[in-house]
Amino acid sequence: MTQRNPLDLAGIGIGPFNLSLAAQLDAIDGVEAAFFEKRERFDWHPGMMLPDVTLQTSFLKDLVTATNPTSPWSFIAYLVAHRRFYDFINAEFADVPRQEFANYLAWVAKGLDSLRFGEDVQALDFDGRHFILQTGNGTVEARNVALGIGLQPYQPDFVRKLTGQNHFHSSRAAFELARAAGKRVAVIGGGQSGAEILLHLLGAGEAAAASVDWISLRPNFQPLDATPFTNELFTPHYVRNFHNLAEGRRLSTVEREKLAGDGVSASTLSEIYRRLYTLRHIERGGPQARLMPHREVLDVEQNAGGFRLVMRNGFDGGIEFSQAEMIVLATGYSYRLPDCLAPMQDRIAIDGTGRLRLEADFSVKWDGPADNRIFALNAGLISHGIAEPQLSLMAWRSAVIANALIGQPFFDVEPPASPLAWSTGSDQAEMADAEVEYLRRPSHRSC
Repeated sequence: MTQRNPLDLAGIGIGPFNLSLAAQLDAIDGVEAAFFEKRERFDWHPGMMLPDVTLQTSFLKDLVTATNPTSPWSFIAYLVAHRRFYDFINAEFADVPRQEFANYLAWVAKGLDSLRFGEDVQALDFDGRHFILQTGNGTVEARNVALGIGLQPYQPDFVRKLTGQNHFHSSRAAFELARAAGKRVAVIGGGQSGAEILLHLLGAGEAAAASVDWISLRPNFQPLDATPFTNELFTPHYVRNFHNLAEGRRLSTVEREKLAGDGVSASTLSEIYRRLYTLRHIERGGPQARLMPHREVLDVEQNAGGFRLVMRNGFDGGIEFSQAEMIVLATGYSYRLPDCLAPMQDRIAIDGTGRLRLEADFSVKWDGPADNRIFALNAGLISHGIAEPQLSLMAWRSAVIANALIGQPFFDVEPPASPLAWSTGSDQAEMADAEVEYLRRPSHRSC
């Protein structure tokens, strides 16, 4: 079916981030938006819904609350609608169950009329006036586009030569781990996903693995830094300052801040250590565990017994081997340009890492009219910082995009004052004059 009248916005992909944008736009009268998703229904990371896993983010950082707390699509509204507000409060969750948040997202997706599931966007082009989306059901025209396709599971090069079903990415863990019972398993990756999978494999009963090697490139199994001043990295104030940095400085800053967004929850690490204590000192005959930090997996060879992992020990430089019948790749996710962008790829600006170059309002730099914008969500790790792939700022980002779309400040997105002064100053001319004056001082002149 062809959409005749151009939409104000067409969203490509319906994950949490485009879902947030759809929920925010629902509050603005007169905006014609539609979001397209090839899946038949909303389902948030179903392959990682292991028992008892929790969010690393506050439930208040939901789809809308940060900029629109009266929205009917908030997490609190979800609790009230399901008559569990008081139960939720009385449960005193230290961390919200991930399945509960997934249920909230699915509830919002079911309630929004602008979402179109089972409709894959195969190509995106521009005809000089409007964007043209080719879908499995026809053609759609839109003045603006929002890319919310998400990241792709990352798999090391050695995976290409492996055959069979006994190796898989952590994004499929919930579907595959039942086959790990009684097997020797290697879990590669020292982040939150690897930690959760390790705990699952070390469980009691017949479902437990025979043994688990937890292998991480990191020098130790390191906690997520969730202390107050580190959490300032997940605020609009910091993102605005970060975006003003030169690209090279942004790259190095993101690398330094890795554990602020990609460490293991302290509660999960404590639970792992307690489980290891139980297995070592109390239980008999339980699964064996080896924790192997600071190891780089150089290669994996397939043999009659399963897989032989070749590793370099970064602590002492030695070469080590591990034999496993199953490999779980908790190796994270990587960004790549969506396939549907192929017709427009020559018109879009790409940074040194292969990502889209984004303006402060999350619009892509391209050679088309300024009134026709391509917004990109979860594509700005280098342009907007480590908060970009996280849930923390999705409501604020959606509000920024909504304001840019309608050309007026419907939502208040101006960063509040921060206790931390990140930048040297806001007046660039004054900064330049101060630098010249400083360098003219006698102690800074060449001898």
